[in-house]
Amino acid sequence: MTEEHYLSGRILLAMPGMFDPRFERSVNVMCVHDENGALGIGVGQAREDVRFHDVLRELGIDPGKAPDREVCHGGPVEPGRGFILHSVDWGGSDTIAVQPLCALSASLDVLRAIAEGRGPRQWVMALGYAGWGAGQLEGEMRHHGWYAAEPHPEVLFGTPVDERWDATWQAEGIDPALLSSETGNA
Repeated sequence: MTEEHYLSGRILLAMPGMFDPRFERSVNVMCVHDENGALGIGVGQAREDVRFHDVLRELGIDPGKAPDREVCHGGPVEPGRGFILHSVDWGGSDTIAVQPLCALSASLDVLRAIAEGRGPRQWVMALGYAGWGAGQLEGEMRHHGWYAAEPHPEVLFGTPVDERWDATWQAEGIDPALLSSETGNA
């Protein structure tokens, strides 16, 4: 697979009929995808047990000016590890570019900056991530698992969590109700 075929910076959508029920209607921001594997942050399902202020308080950070937003279920891997997907107007020493969609930070610095009102203009928090080994994601895509959407920052930052799956399909110009829930063989 050539570099231009890697999916970093795109939004990965679970296809209707996804073979793994844990990822039904899943929306993942693809942060890393190369010959070694892939890492995505789920942004399409909110955690019911925790909100942003809960995370800040648990870490000993005064919520200050931070809005008390939903926290996304980022994925099944390391569900206690936090990630902030954010606009590129803020950056810390650990921030990585997820071009052209956003940036990713996972340090206390970004949490403190948000709480103090000097953080990124737009942000989404998630706990956990989805990971794929070398070639695994490509195999899942061939077996009707995933659709790689273009980057849509307006969906990531401007759409309620539970509406992001439908909104991303709409931004792609696709009605998911018209998609088949299985693939065939010719």
